[in-house]
Amino acid sequence: MAQIFSRNANVHARVTIFGAVVLICGAGWATNEIFWSPYTTYVGVPLNQPVPFSHKHHVAEDGIDCRYCHTSVEKSRFAGMPTSETCMHCHSQIFSDVPLLAPVRESLATNTPLKWNRVHDLPDYVYFDHSVHVAKGIGCSTCHGRVDQMPITWRVNTLYMKWCLDCHSDPQKFVRPRDKVFDMAWQPPANQKAESARLVGRYHIDTSGRLTNCSTCHR
Repeated sequence: MAQIFSRNANVHARVTIFGAVVLICGAGWATNEIFWSPYTTYVGVPLNQPVPFSHKHHVAEDGIDCRYCHTSVEKSRFAGMPTSETCMHCHSQIFSDVPLLAPVRESLATNTPLKWNRVHDLPDYVYFDHSVHVAKGIGCSTCHGRVDQMPITWRVNTLYMKWCLDCHSDPQKFVRPRDKVFDMAWQPPANQKAESARLVGRYHIDTSGRLTNCSTCHR
């Protein structure tokens, strides 16, 4: 009987199978690395802005409250962005002619809003309400990080669904007193477990599991 396969066929088959397995595993590893990398998540990546606004200077050094600029954060889905008029309330008096602020002055003069690049930008199919989270005792720094220490703003969390679900499945770990929501330096107390249980009840936070339902965020 004639031999159909050569004597090296088994070796070739083993090498081919091994190579395919390595290739598939490598592709999976590379996909995972890219998915969680700053290239995709933008975590830790400052975005170019029309004006290099420093939260570190305005918040930490000058003591300006978040709500002075983000005026609708307590009553609206959106935190809101300051108008050029808000910026010029101060900068018409101080640093009024520095070249760095020329885009702000031009915006005010031409009544044309500045086009900021959104650092925290959820997909359009995701429903998010700032006012609800503020009312439930979720602090700014929980999602946005220590913005008061950022000379230029960057993202500190992925904003992926898994990240949201981590909080929705166990909100007790993140809730704080409402008067500390805008305190960037707030740290959980030693009795956080007992304190958060009390706050969850006071703020009527649903811990039945419904917060992880698809319809909570996808409406």
